[in-house]
Amino acid sequence: MMLHIPEVLSKEEVKALRQKLDASNWVDGKETVGEQGARVKKNRQLAEHSPLSIKLGQIVANAVRRHPLFFAAALPLRIAPPLFNAYAGGEHYGLHVDGSIREVLNADYQLRTDLSSTLFLSEPDEYEGGELEVVDTYGTHQVKLPAGDLILYPSSSLHQVKPVTAGTRVCSFFWTQSMIRQDAQRTMLFEMDQHIQSLRLQLGDTPAVLGLTGQYHNLLRMWAET
Repeated sequence: MMLHIPEVLSKEEVKALRQKLDASNWVDGKETVGEQGARVKKNRQLAEHSPLSIKLGQIVANAVRRHPLFFAAALPLRIAPPLFNAYAGGEHYGLHVDGSIREVLNADYQLRTDLSSTLFLSEPDEYEGGELEVVDTYGTHQVKLPAGDLILYPSSSLHQVKPVTAGTRVCSFFWTQSMIRQDAQRTMLFEMDQHIQSLRLQLGDTPAVLGLTGQYHNLLRMWAET
């Protein structure tokens, strides 16, 4: 499941982050990938362990956690600290699959990467190219969202960032370990939740709506890993 999640950050919040990011020192993006990724990755990143990256990452993580659509779709168990990257002058990240397990800074556990997220911090008209291209069983999808919006997709998907031919593309990106390991089960629960919310708005908490809500939570209880 791919999902566009709007307005994770407000325009004012994006502006505040960009002011700090635009004045920061970027490092080679190859420092945070394995051998396969390093062969196809050409971009810049905020140093993963820098105080600024940690501080801004906490702002993004807090915004994501309080967004109801993200929670309903991802059912997050753990969220890796968000990172930041920039592409300009032809920089790109070729086709790759995200690593399945990720070390978490200052934590005594590892994180299984079930879901990948890209939070756009540049408006689409600020740069040319730079589309996030995701390949799945339904074809190839190109994504270029307004600043403050996020795209959520399975980390098992083959994907790439096309070359940025003009301007600068700035984003935050991170991974989530879901309580629900299987994408098909996660998708089913999300669609069921959205239908329940729609019925509740139309009908209120009727016995049928309450019954469906109970079934949703029973399925979540059956499948969840905590």
